[in-house]
Amino acid sequence: MKLGTNSIMSVVVPVYNEEVVLPALKERLLDLRRSLPLQVRFILVNDGSTDRTGALLDSFAGEVEGIQAVHLSRNFGHQQAVSAGLSLATGDCVAVIDGDLQDPPEEIARFLAKMDEGYDVVYAVRRNRKESWLKKAGYSLFYQILARLSSISIPLDSGDFCLMRKTVVDRINEMPERHRFVRGLRCYAGYHQTGLEYSRDHRAGGHPKYTFWKLLELAADGIFTFSAKPLRLATMLGFCSVILALAYSAYIVIWRLFSGEQLPGFASILVVVLYLGSVQLFCIGILGEYIGRIHDEVKGRPGFIISRITER
Repeated sequence: MKLGTNSIMSVVVPVYNEEVVLPALKERLLDLRRSLPLQVRFILVNDGSTDRTGALLDSFAGEVEGIQAVHLSRNFGHQQAVSAGLSLATGDCVAVIDGDLQDPPEEIARFLAKMDEGYDVVYAVRRNRKESWLKKAGYSLFYQILARLSSISIPLDSGDFCLMRKTVVDRINEMPERHRFVRGLRCYAGYHQTGLEYSRDHRAGGHPKYTFWKLLELAADGIFTFSAKPLRLATMLGFCSVILALAYSAYIVIWRLFSGEQLPGFASILVVVLYLGSVQLFCIGILGEYIGRIHDEVKGRPGFIISRITER
């Protein structure tokens, strides 16, 4: 179904300590709204910012009709902020875009044109990244590992920047897990999806909020939430350890029966103990990742808490 002048689009924008970027973000979002042939409303989610982000969002929401400032009670993380925005989204379609302007809002017009061809989800695929070589290498490695381990097909170099029909958003909102990996949930939902390449810009200002450890946590959520293969890897490592232990035991028996030399002990025993110990710790770590996520799920706590909403 094509989107026309009577259609409504919600744009979800998670922000965290982005007071430097917000004025430019506001202007580009409003320019986008003026250029599109449908009604657009913005859901700006303040993920527990500690600078003037909250005050600026309240000011925007009070000045301009169609801007909703959603304040979470604390910092719950980027994926939960996106989920909070999706839970409040209304209309015929929903766009998700980061608040640092690395994802150009103007690309949403291309997404809409592609959606009119009959797609339910149009997601952005990064043609290039204007980031350090180390970050690029880390992202590339993560997506390659995720593609090999995931039980569903998650496109390489696709982030949260996308446009979805409301039907797809409703299905994502129905998924109850607390460890949210939104781009994975989007792929899991299915429907008719396609990607569009774009060039990712530099940040418009400020500093990246995804630290190394936050990126590592996001990668872990993507891998352990959408794949059981690490558990199978632990099983295979245990099996290989048993084979090696049996082979070494047979070697010792043959040595004792057919060799008159004294069997050297300390070095070989130390190697075996270190090997088995490291394999055991690695496998326990994999189990811990899954058990930790099970623990979070069974507690049933909400993934985010909205403290207040400001709008005209």
